[in-house]
Amino acid sequence: MKKALALIISVLFVFAVASMSFAAEEKKAETAPMEKKSPAKVKQVTGEVTAVDAKAKTVTVKGKKGDVTAMIDDKTKIMMGKDTKTLADVKAGDKVTLKYSEADGKMMAKSIAVKPAEKMMEKKMEPAAKPAEKK
Repeated sequence: MKKALALIISVLFVFAVASMSFAAEEKKAETAPMEKKSPAKVKQVTGEVTAVDAKAKTVTVKGKKGDVTAMIDDKTKIMMGKDTKTLADVKAGDKVTLKYSEADGKMMAKSIAVKPAEKMMEKKMEPAAKPAEKK
């Protein structure tokens, strides 16, 4: 009787250990795909547009850390103030804020905020007028 009870307890112990190891393997398999599918980090650069290629649908912006060339797609939002614009409206010399993400070695533009030229002109004129008043 003692031998039968010891045998049953040992078999139950083996099944318990085996089921724990299978459960641990399933958890590892579930978490691995989630790590690979994490969204790409959105980066931002503010600077001057140095090149616009309408055929290749790319924009190059010269920022503090260097030039960034990003590809434009149908999902890219191009805004000037509250107005929606197109790639044709972006020209070399425009001041922009480019938000992009890097995927598979390519930089994809998420949004481009073009700073209106009128406001930039006003800001440039104001500092020039102030030194003349200091005489």
